[in-house]
Parts: sequence; structure tokens; C-alpha cells
Amino acid sequence: MSTNSIPVNIWHTHLPSSCMPVALLAQAGRLQLRQEAPTSSQHGLASPPSTPTRLPVLETAFPAGEAHPNPLDSIMSNRFPRWFILGHLETRQCELASAMLTAAKGDPKWLHAVLGSIQQNIHSPALLFKLAQDACKTATPASAPPDTTLLGIALELGLQVMRMTLNTMTWRRREMVRWLVSCATEIGPQALMNIMQNWYSLFTPVEAATIVAVTGTTHATLSRLQLDAAQREELWACARTLALQCAMKDPQNCALPALTLCEKNRAAFEAAYQIVLDAAAGGLGHAHLFPVARYMEQRGLPLRAYKLAALALAQLSIAFNQDSHPAVNDVLWACSLSHSLGRHELSAIVPLIIRSIHCAPMLSDILRRWTLAAPGLGPLGARRAAKPLGADRAPLCQLLDAAVAAYIATSHSRLTHISPRHYGDFIEFLGQARETFLLAPDGHLQFAQFLENLKQTYKGKKKLMLLVRERFG
Repeated sequence: MSTNSIPVNIWHTHLPSSCMPVALLAQAGRLQLRQEAPTSSQHGLASPPSTPTRLPVLETAFPAGEAHPNPLDSIMSNRFPRWFILGHLETRQCELASAMLTAAKGDPKWLHAVLGSIQQNIHSPALLFKLAQDACKTATPASAPPDTTLLGIALELGLQVMRMTLNTMTWRRREMVRWLVSCATEIGPQALMNIMQNWYSLFTPVEAATIVAVTGTTHATLSRLQLDAAQREELWACARTLALQCAMKDPQNCALPALTLCEKNRAAFEAAYQIVLDAAAGGLGHAHLFPVARYMEQRGLPLRAYKLAALALAQLSIAFNQDSHPAVNDVLWACSLSHSLGRHELSAIVPLIIRSIHCAPMLSDILRRWTLAAPGLGPLGARRAAKPLGADRAPLCQLLDAAVAAYIATSHSRLTHISPRHYGDFIEFLGQARETFLLAPDGHLQFAQFLENLKQTYKGKKKLMLLVRERFG
């Protein structure tokens, strides 16, 4: 396919004399340039021009029976697939654009003209991102002041990439977001605050809360911007507003980052905490509430941590056979927290534990932990209990009854479809059950009645019942 016959109009601009080498490069590649009056591009967050069709080179076709102008055309078209030709031309197009930006450096009029052509004719996010990086690097030489116009061009290209890839995520997306923040930092605090204020059209809530807001307020960024106290507070306020907006839009993934970012401002922190409570009422799951509750405890707010842990337990359900449930450690932490707060909090959380957890080993483990030491101080500074709570007295007696009932129900469930290779495991399970039964005053009698019921109900499983008699009598 001869380049003489390909009307590839990839640039629509009139080049200045400083860009003549680039024009010669275009002529060498047989790329026709149509003249168009340069247009100014508004610096900031304006939307890019409407995307035209891609390179028309692959749409060029010769009528049937017409000879190719060049014998090599058919060879080239058969040797290289269409996607390869398109990719190659787009890469060369990007190289030409980078050279034109470099040649037009220092001339705002032609920089904006080149920007307009880039936005109109280059449609690959990866190539646009490369152009933005090249422009930023060219605009910030180590031994000279930065070119603010070229920096603005780089930022505008980066913003276009963000908009193009917002709904079609790429594996380089996080890199692109970080680079955009650094580019805005090079321009100044106003550019950084602009992307924070218009985040919804550029970033996902997670990106905005965990990358943009965090990176934009790091010590390195603040030092780079050289802001005074008032300007720092303005930037921080903008970042906190961004974090709160993200938490409202995506509380599952942004609530904890928002709390972390707002922890130095009481009003913002309270607003973030209220967002979490509202989200919990709206169905925020235990997997997201427990991390926030742990964070509250680390911040020295145990009562708020307890409240969030209780909300998480209310949405949790652990079945009889889920002793390796992912939330086991969170449940044990919540139980430890309530025990450390005092008898009142312990009494309030027991019904939640009974309603949410049906796994007998977990219930017995919680019960034993609570009987090892006395409850801690209550919210009003009540005196510490003189001795540990008894498992047969309130509020733990309810948990003991629930654990015993869970062992009985689980035993019957396991025996329904048990195989001989699991007999040993079942005998060990009965041993754990006996330890829990014995915590009750009449535990010996209850366990004996339980075993007798098993022997009568499953007397057909002679080998298993023989093992039960050998172990427990």
C-alpha cells in the first residue's frame, strides 16, 4: 500500500517556521497536512472536542480490477495485517506530535494549535498519556524555569486521558492518576484544587479518596507547593470535602480513607462518622464495618468502636459449620472490646452474638474467654468487678444455653450424613461439647442425657456408638 495514495490527514494545523523540520518529516512520510487556523484551548477542565473517526488509512480501497499504482502495495498489504499498520501509524503520529510540542515550546499560540490537533486526531489513551508525560518533562528542565504554557498543555492532555479511561479502566490507570496529581502540583495549588473539585468527571471515588486526596496533601506535596498556613488549610479543606463526597458515593470503599483524612478536623471527622452510621443503616456489610470499628479503637474511641462492632454483628451470620469464617477474628475482637468496656456493654452484645453466630466451637470459645477475667471499666467509670463472671449467671448463662443448643443441633446435623472416616473427628467434637456442657451446674446430667439420646437415635451406626461408649462411657 503506497503512502502516496493514502490521504492520511492526521494534522490539521499550520506550522510555524520553528516547526519546519517537523513539516519535512511529515512530507517524508507522505502525510498530507491540511491548513487550519489555530484555535485557542481553554486551560482547565474543559471537555475535549468530539472524537472523530480513527485514521482513514485502512479505509482506503481500490476499485475492483484497477491496478495498484505501486507493485509493492499488494505485497505490503498482504504481509502486514490492518491492525499492525494502524498501530504503526498511530505511533509515528504520536512521535510527530511530541516533536511538534517540543518545537513550539515558548510560543503559546502554536502550542494551543498543536494541542487542538492532538485532541482531534489522536484517540489512543496510552499515546495521549505518553504525550502528556513528554510535554511535562520538556516543560520542566532541570536548569531552567518551567514553561507554564506547556505544563498546562500536559495537564490538559492528562485530563483528557482521565475522561477517556474513566469507564474503561486500564492497568495503567493508577499510574495515570498519580502522574496527573504530580503534574497539577508542578503547575500550582489552584490546578491541584481544580482537579479535586471536579473529581467526579475524572476519577472513581476510590481513586479520588485514596490517591488524589492523599497524595495532594502529603508533606512532600505541601513542601513542593511552598504554601503558607492559610493556603495549606484551603488545600486541606478541599481534600476533606473530596473525601466526604467520595464516602457518600461509595461508603464501602471510601469511608475508612475519609475518616483517616479527616481525623485532624473535628467537624469533618464527625461528618465522616455520620456517613458510616447512615451507610450501616442502609446495609453496609460487616466486612466494611469491622475495619472502621478497629480504626476507631486505635484512635482511642472505644465506645464508637463498640457501636460500629455491634452494627457489624447485627448483619453477620455464621452457620454451624463455618468455624473458619473470615469474620471469626473480627467477632473475637468485638467480644474482647465489649468485655474490656464493662458489664453493661457485655450484656448488650450477648444477644447479638447468639443471634448472629450458630457455630458451637465459636460460641464456647467466646464463653471461655469471657469467664477468664472480670469485665473492665464501664462508660461511667464504675469499679472493676471483683471476680470473673460465672458461665451459669447472667449475662453469660444465655450464651451457655446457646452454645449447648448449638452443639446438640450440630451433632445431629453431622450424624445425618457421616461416613466412617469422620468418626474420629466426631468423637473429638463430642469431647469439646462435654467441656462446654460441664460449665453448667447440671452439665454432667445434661451431657449424659445427650449421649443417651444419640445412642438411641443412631443405634444403627454400631461402630460409631461403640466408639462413643469407649470414650464417654
